Amino acid sequence: MQEFGQKNPTAKLADLGLNVSIAHWNLSPEELVKKTLELGQGELNDAGALCVSTGKFTGRSPKDKFTVKDAITEKSVDWGDVNFAMSPENFDALYKEVSKYLDGKEVWVRDAYACADPKYRLNIRVINEAPWANLFCNDLFLRPSAEEVKTQNPDWLILQAPGYVATPGQLGTRADGKGNFTAVNFTRKIILIGGSAYTGEMKKGIFGVLNFIMPHDNGVLSMHCSANEGKDGDVALFFGLSGTGKTTLSADPNRALIGDDEHGWAKGSVFNFEGGCYAKCIDLTEEKEPQIFRAIKPNALLENIKFIAGTNKVDYKDASITENTRAAYPIYHIDNAKDPSYGGDPKNIFFLTCDAFGILPPISKLTTGQAMYHFISGYTAKVAGTEVGVTEPQTTFSACFGRVFLPLHPTRYAELLGKKLEQHPDVNVWLVNTGWSGGAYGVGNRMKLSYTRSMITAAINGELAKVEFEAHPVFGILMPKSCPGVPDEVLLPRNTWSDKEAYDKKANELAHLFVKNFSKYASHANEEILAAAPVVFNSVGA
Repeated sequence: MQEFGQKNPTAKLADLGLNVSIAHWNLSPEELVKKTLELGQGELNDAGALCVSTGKFTGRSPKDKFTVKDAITEKSVDWGDVNFAMSPENFDALYKEVSKYLDGKEVWVRDAYACADPKYRLNIRVINEAPWANLFCNDLFLRPSAEEVKTQNPDWLILQAPGYVATPGQLGTRADGKGNFTAVNFTRKIILIGGSAYTGEMKKGIFGVLNFIMPHDNGVLSMHCSANEGKDGDVALFFGLSGTGKTTLSADPNRALIGDDEHGWAKGSVFNFEGGCYAKCIDLTEEKEPQIFRAIKPNALLENIKFIAGTNKVDYKDASITENTRAAYPIYHIDNAKDPSYGGDPKNIFFLTCDAFGILPPISKLTTGQAMYHFISGYTAKVAGTEVGVTEPQTTFSACFGRVFLPLHPTRYAELLGKKLEQHPDVNVWLVNTGWSGGAYGVGNRMKLSYTRSMITAAINGELAKVEFEAHPVFGILMPKSCPGVPDEVLLPRNTWSDKEAYDKKANELAHLFVKNFSKYASHANEEILAAAPVVFNSVGA
């Protein structure tokens, strides 16, 4: 069998070792929806979106994602608790097993691509076992024109077979797993997925590939962020982990959406890796998130939702299947999406955190050293009450706001960001807390979305450049003392707590957690970054 990484204009599925009964190539979204309904694999909601179940997996399974260790990756990948190795022999054996499983089956094939900037285009061929999974790929990846499809040769293959379940512990799979796996082979240029129908494995599989080849081969900073652009061409980036508001805050009716999740920053270009959005939709309402709500219409895909009894109207509050309910839709379902989806260098960068401890200010300006420190830290917090026995918020640190997606060591991405900021000293970097104010979770209140939007708008419009700032006593970040549309007392978090001593104590505890987390990166950090660490106090002082 030829290696798929070699371009071959006459490549057929048989060349890939596949002997399927029927292969449906590049069906339209309408045809994929129709076929899904005929197979009894989904149903339409009242807005015409296709609703499906992804089965026992309703989210990614990071412990079951493997990278083939070979001449390309052995000395480049940051092996350890995020990147797990698989031998080339085990990958080849798994590939043969999946191919054998697909013998005589019906599959759906799609030609797509990643990276909106033509200089970095990565052509993708996807083979799916279910038509709705192929619809997801149509919605999330970039869509070549009908003419391009005729001549497009794939650079990478995604082969997704949820129905094939490996024997746990065999062929490199996890011994205590459930037989599911995502295996990435940079030599053969294949992402092999088995045992899980969760579509996000395909999306993040390509993201992981780009997180390797963009910095490693092209010197491009790959980023887990959303991006939008103002009428004057000013680009803003929004970094943040799940639940911090990355998708929500980038969907601004007054700014064109470049993309909501994955981007590259090249010289003079911020470009979307994708062609769609994959938004969490738990508690979704038209009032809170109108653009996302209205994007859920025919040819969009809803995963793992429940209907209001006796209707086909989605109950977005229902988390009985999972809290990770998702909506996938092409970016053109957003009215003000930019086409093509790329812009120039950013003018403002926002690091979003949901601080459930209520310590960090709702917005603050960062120096270059502080920007690097908080980028490497990648902090947010999970609220209490999500697990039995959890009574306090839990800190989450994910380097570069996406550690689980990074094949290279986090400092490689941080170094690239540092170089970008040096080259563009006019870029403003902001830390935005979309979490709690006036106390921790259970005592204080979640920051109003309207306030956060006002603060981000003021930062982008340059209004915060005209106000007085005050340094946070522990974290040293600069807090504006006024902002249009936001009460002054909200801007200084200590003032929102009735018990000031309790605030000081909790701030010190959070600072200690930052310092402890950063210790594993300290040896790679320069003096400017190290100086940006928060001040930790003990009983006798700092």
